[in-house]
Amino acid sequence: MLPLSVVIITYNEELHIGRCIHSVRAVADEVIVLDSYSTDQTANIARNMGATVYQEKFRGYIGQKNQALKLATHNYVLSLDADEELDENLAAAILEEKKTFHARAYMMKRCTNFCGRFIRRGNWYPDFKLRLFDKRIATWGGINPHDRIELHKGVEAKKLKGDILHYSFDSMDDLIRQNNRLSSIAASSMYVKGKRTSWFKILINPAWAFANGYLFRRGFLDGADGFFIATHNAHYVFQKHSKLFHLQRTNNRGKHTPVVKSLHESAKQATGDGKN
Repeated sequence: MLPLSVVIITYNEELHIGRCIHSVRAVADEVIVLDSYSTDQTANIARNMGATVYQEKFRGYIGQKNQALKLATHNYVLSLDADEELDENLAAAILEEKKTFHARAYMMKRCTNFCGRFIRRGNWYPDFKLRLFDKRIATWGGINPHDRIELHKGVEAKKLKGDILHYSFDSMDDLIRQNNRLSSIAASSMYVKGKRTSWFKILINPAWAFANGYLFRRGFLDGADGFFIATHNAHYVFQKHSKLFHLQRTNNRGKHTPVVKSLHESAKQATGDGKN
């Protein structure tokens, strides 16, 4: 078997980190946790389960995940979030690949749990993620908070059987809070990178998000949950573009309202330019 490092970034994840680490025990030759000075028991739980824990200030999702890669001692890395775990099929598929690692990058499906139920339709599934790769030919990029692995030119990723199980939303309140938080980070990151929106996008993009998830990707087969998810996904898109539009308009006028300042702070933290 070839060695594999598992890397996880954390902040106050005591409810999830144990499950995440337990799910990778069969495949991991080391588990690296990069913690942003959690105020709960996250770091202690991870250490007690055999992980090597480092603590550094948060530098944005992309910056933090790239730093975690540097801490891994093996070339092949599996990157997970603390609220994720491998299902048995995915763990078995990774074990099989560890015999040779014929590919240099691997994609896998992510299945999200919403209020106790795994959602397998709509915009949430199959949510393909590139999470296993040779770190010598990969880096984290994208636009915060939607980070993604970017491979060197010409590198192809192989798809693995099984799912990453994602425990993100225990209640409707969790979804509402996360949409508000992530839409602010997304709008700020887009603004910093020079991306702009318009009234047309504010009107059309949310409508398309709902139709795509609920109708074209058959979210309606998930019943009421499918409708709630499609609606909130459309609202997230609306929030993101509305906040970006507000940033554009206010800064064009040379004003800096508390809302705009707050969004700028989100941008600094998301891109790693600010202090946590």
